[in-house]
Amino acid sequence: MPASLRIAVGGDHAGFPLKKLVMELVRGPSFGIDVGDIIDCGTDDEASCDYPDFAEAVARQIVSGKADRGILVCGSGVGVSVAANKIAGIRASICHDTYSAHQGVEHDDMNVLCIGARVIGCELAFEIIRSFLTATYQPHDRHARRLAKVLKLESQGLS
Repeated sequence: MPASLRIAVGGDHAGFPLKKLVMELVRGPSFGIDVGDIIDCGTDDEASCDYPDFAEAVARQIVSGKADRGILVCGSGVGVSVAANKIAGIRASICHDTYSAHQGVEHDDMNVLCIGARVIGCELAFEIIRSFLTATYQPHDRHARRLAKVLKLESQGLS
């Protein structure tokens, strides 16, 4: 994990209340993780909006190198995960438990955490986020081999 982690956070109208709490938590001194920049990729209220826009905004921050990790919140976590994974360089997953959140980083080099605001409560979300942000990729042979295959799929598709 970098000395000061840069995080992009986004979500749609269904995720907005939890996203707002996540932003407050990650910025707070009690979070216990050295967080540098926190990039708010929207939305800013609960007016109906489209989740792919926020998945793209968070992904752009990561792909451009302005953020190290991303957090996306929608109602179920499914929509933002599907949308984010369409973007080269993004490895996003829904995690509603702490094990998957850290294991996804350690084994699969996951760089975007997706959570469902209508699925889990804020305290569990905070623990999952902490687990995701404190994990580091462990490039053991089997992990590196599998990640290389994922990256090949990303670059070549089914051709």
